[in-house]
Amino acid sequence: MVKPDRLIVGVSGASGLIYAVRALEALRDLGVESHMVASKAAEMTLHYETDMSIKDFRAKADQVYKMPDVGASIASGSFHTRGMLITPCSVKTMSEIATGVTSSLLTRAADVVLKERRRLVLMVRETPFHLGHIRTMEALTEMGAIICPPLPAFYAKPKTLDDLVNQSVGRALDLFDLDWDSTRRWGEDLEGGRR
Repeated sequence: MVKPDRLIVGVSGASGLIYAVRALEALRDLGVESHMVASKAAEMTLHYETDMSIKDFRAKADQVYKMPDVGASIASGSFHTRGMLITPCSVKTMSEIATGVTSSLLTRAADVVLKERRRLVLMVRETPFHLGHIRTMEALTEMGAIICPPLPAFYAKPKTLDDLVNQSVGRALDLFDLDWDSTRRWGEDLEGGRR
């Protein structure tokens, strides 16, 4: 049996909606089916941070689910995926996943990914962190999740905000073995990184 190539994209209300937009665009470029669930707060953040309509944002995903739909396909371990990327990931969303108390499809899908031992990558976007946040990240790491804050990679000599966003999204997609062309790599396509 050939498994469909799918990735779940969860979108919380933290600042940084452009990371979700770019991840969905990258998945389309790569031919990977995207299954998106976005919180109401994410849609509010979209309004504050971009000129994009909710309709246009949703159109970037192959499949869109509503937050209360805990009977959706992505809420079941029998639905094959590469895993789940949550971008941006708020501390609230991260904390809910860590406790296993899943009150929405966003956190239920993440819980399923963990129980099925698939890859869960959280692009945590709030800062600074207090000790409780760090302990939550530690717990999630012990459970198998990967904490991957979108941090700038200046070795890639970014010239625009898009360059910074693309690099962070590309590095997160690397964790799913997805090689997106917009990712600049040390030792490969960066002159200063050659030996």
